Amino acid sequence: MFLNNTEKIYQILDEAYVSRTKDVLNSIELTKEALQLSEQIDNEELIGKCLNRLGLYYMIIFEFEKSNEFSARALLIYKSINVKNGIADSRYNIGSVFYKTNDYYSGLIQLLEALKYYREVDNFPGVCKVEKAVGTIYEYIGDNDKAHKSYVSAINTAIKLSNKNLESNILTSLSGLYLKKNKITLAKEKIERSIELKKETKDLRGLGFAIYGRGDIFLKTGSYKEAKQDFFKALDIHMEVNEKFGSALCLSKLGEMYNILEDFEKAEYVLKASVEIAVDINATIIKINNYNLLSKMYKAHRNHVDALRYLELHVTEKEKITKNQTVKVIEHYDLINQMNNLENEARINKEKQKAIDIINKEEKEAVRLRQEFLSIMSHEIRTPLNAITTIISILKDNIVNDDKELFSSLQFASKNLINTVNDTLDFTKLDSNKSVLEVRNVNLKELCLNVITLHNNNAKLKDLNLVLDSSIPEKRYYSLDQAKIGQILGNLISNAIKFTHRGDIILATTLVDEDKVYDTIRFSVTDSGEGISKENLDVIFDSFSQIKPVTTRDQGGTGLGLAIVKKLVELHQGQILVKSDLDIGSEFYFTLKLKRVVNIVEEEQIDYSKLKGQKALIADDTLINALLMKKVLKKWDVTSDIVKDGKEAVEASNINKYDFILMDIHMPVMNGVEATKIIKAGSSKNSTSPIFAVTADVQTNEHEENRMLFDAILWKPLEIKKLYIALSKKYNFNETKG
Repeated sequence: MFLNNTEKIYQILDEAYVSRTKDVLNSIELTKEALQLSEQIDNEELIGKCLNRLGLYYMIIFEFEKSNEFSARALLIYKSINVKNGIADSRYNIGSVFYKTNDYYSGLIQLLEALKYYREVDNFPGVCKVEKAVGTIYEYIGDNDKAHKSYVSAINTAIKLSNKNLESNILTSLSGLYLKKNKITLAKEKIERSIELKKETKDLRGLGFAIYGRGDIFLKTGSYKEAKQDFFKALDIHMEVNEKFGSALCLSKLGEMYNILEDFEKAEYVLKASVEIAVDINATIIKINNYNLLSKMYKAHRNHVDALRYLELHVTEKEKITKNQTVKVIEHYDLINQMNNLENEARINKEKQKAIDIINKEEKEAVRLRQEFLSIMSHEIRTPLNAITTIISILKDNIVNDDKELFSSLQFASKNLINTVNDTLDFTKLDSNKSVLEVRNVNLKELCLNVITLHNNNAKLKDLNLVLDSSIPEKRYYSLDQAKIGQILGNLISNAIKFTHRGDIILATTLVDEDKVYDTIRFSVTDSGEGISKENLDVIFDSFSQIKPVTTRDQGGTGLGLAIVKKLVELHQGQILVKSDLDIGSEFYFTLKLKRVVNIVEEEQIDYSKLKGQKALIADDTLINALLMKKVLKKWDVTSDIVKDGKEAVEASNINKYDFILMDIHMPVMNGVEATKIIKAGSSKNSTSPIFAVTADVQTNEHEENRMLFDAILWKPLEIKKLYIALSKKYNFNETKG
């Protein structure tokens, strides 16, 4: 029985080890199963082996605390039974975590200890992987000669072992080192060999890093098309195997490439995505590089405020490394980046003074830039949201049984996101009291439960209990703006989650008073978080205000959340108040007088046959949105042609007669406004055809010219029912055709 159990454990461990390159989470689950069996038969060596493997797998997914916990337990066991291989494995894991968290000196000590034990027992695969890791540390601290020596020694060992996987891992690192030395031919030779070996061994995770390495060479040599292909190919692989570090690397390099190509919008987008991942896994090297790139980009585009912000983040991250390393290590690190602390300090002071001078002198320019930013962000955020919401609408008819509940949650979440984006991007409108309430009949408890559901996963990730405490009758409906009330509660809950690390977050709705028509309801969100000091209570509702400088994922944000809450509550004729005690928690609360209503269950029936037989032209440079629009129109028996820019729209309108044209605003070659002017002003077959602006740009409606030019302006993300109503009610096509 003992032998059978032992064989089973080794079989599970082998299966888990093979799985690590494609599905490391599966490796973790299998190894936990093996650990449980090992503990049942009380086999210390197997227990230690399982613990070390868990340490390795958690290191791969950047859960370093868990990695160290399991490796340290394994080290104690192996020391007690004097198993040198096990001791070396533990020290390898611990050393790797040290250098991955920027403590290079401590990592080097642990790895050299592991190397000594591996050599004592002639464990050459162990020697090989440690030499590779040691080479990486030497490369990080700028000792490229020692790094090269370690890599070459490791490769020779791998070749003797005929271990193609180890060989290819080291070749990838060696290629990167040659690239730093500008030895392009050698770098290409090593990376192509690495890719070839990775394909042979079917190590998908390693293949992702190898392809990334080749993309880096293409980028260095100016082969941008090939570089882009490799970076996206590597990114797809890393996302498939949940390799966050590799994903962040690819996005960072794409940002660097887009910046070289002067495609600022794409560079900004991918660099910020890379930063988000790097912050999540605490990949300091990537954060430093991205912050530096963003700072330079914003400076080049005269956005001096953001340029200064990212410059300070860049230097702050470098200072964190400084505090954790010896002076020698820091000097080496600075050598790699061709910078030093004195230069950084002088540069920061100079940039601060420039930013202050420019902000004081160019207030009007700042306002213009903000409007441009809102316009661009509106377009870039709403465009993908349009695809999401359209797909949801198309799939609605196929949802059955229990999936309906999932669909409802998805639909609520997407609508909530859209409304949040709308209000945030249109903050100037809200701030100038131009925003209005759009009321409808809403079940308050159902709304609150939806808000709870939307934020529950974020709460669970921090082991927080997010609960609803309501004294409102379940079947009671009110006339209210569901989106704005949802955003108020959502922002308060999101804020509570950020600053609470244990305990409960309670959303309470209390019926304070009622008369024949109205109910007075007290809303509150209570947490057991950090609390707010008295001196900060006066400023927390100011726009762009944060009560302390924060750059972590847990406590990041724009500083707009509570400012939006304040404006929205005031829009409802209420006042947001707060009670707070440091280290005890906070309560945000407000009271509203809401009109009770009787809910109308029946949904308005729409005759979807009015557009049957019509022909449309769709002009949109985002292919997915155009194809989805075509699919929606097809459901209504409308045929359509697709063009990708305004010039093609003009050309198509001169050839074919269309019953209506759906025109995107922001397109290459010729934008939608210019194309519409030409179509309506010329002798086109469609000079009298209705042309609808279909846009994600919140600024479109601000211009009187646009309101006069287009027959109507439809906003992305489109609500399918609203689109149909706009097309069918405003123009009775069946009567006017022909």
